[in-house]
Amino acid sequence: MKFKIDLHVHSKYSGDTDSEPEEAVLHAIGLNLQGIAFTEHYYFAASEHAEGLREKYRDRILIFRGVEFSTEEGHCLIFGVDTDSLALRYAPVEDVIRMVTMHGGVVIPSHPYRTGNSLGDRVYDLNGISAVEGYNGYNMHVFNIRAIEAARALNLSFTGGSDAHAPGEVGSCFTEFNDEVTADNFIELLKLGNYQGVDTRKISRWIF
Repeated sequence: MKFKIDLHVHSKYSGDTDSEPEEAVLHAIGLNLQGIAFTEHYYFAASEHAEGLREKYRDRILIFRGVEFSTEEGHCLIFGVDTDSLALRYAPVEDVIRMVTMHGGVVIPSHPYRTGNSLGDRVYDLNGISAVEGYNGYNMHVFNIRAIEAARALNLSFTGGSDAHAPGEVGSCFTEFNDEVTADNFIELLKLGNYQGVDTRKISRWIF
């Protein structure tokens, strides 16, 4: 069984939407996703709401916490580490990767070729990233293709995430894991890279 998890979801706790996180979870369940990851902006603490939802829906869907972190050069998705304790906001991306890796977490550059808040071709020079976000639901398709090309050139896997800011956007892109995902093995599977991003939008059928 493939495990489908939207690895990039925002709610009202990101500060740029009024989306209720529980509505995002319910939409994900309706799509038969096996998981959803709340990656609120800037602060790991902003996704604290996920703890109660994880317990409430534990028999229906996996709910994970991460953060869409602002490095000096652009945004990255970070999982497995409480970034608030590292005092790294707006630090150079190399420093962020080093510290997150040291603490057992993973770093995945998000929407690397979107204009603004993105790493662009810097991804080619980074050591220690676990993957590249290939399919982002808010990106123009050409930006996603460039991200996928970068991942392949680096011999890395690419993820998918909706970057949802409204419940109905959840699941437009997701990551399909080839292994069973659990709360205990999630970070290790992100490191192993046995997954691929999926874009459900019509344009994704034109290429790949």
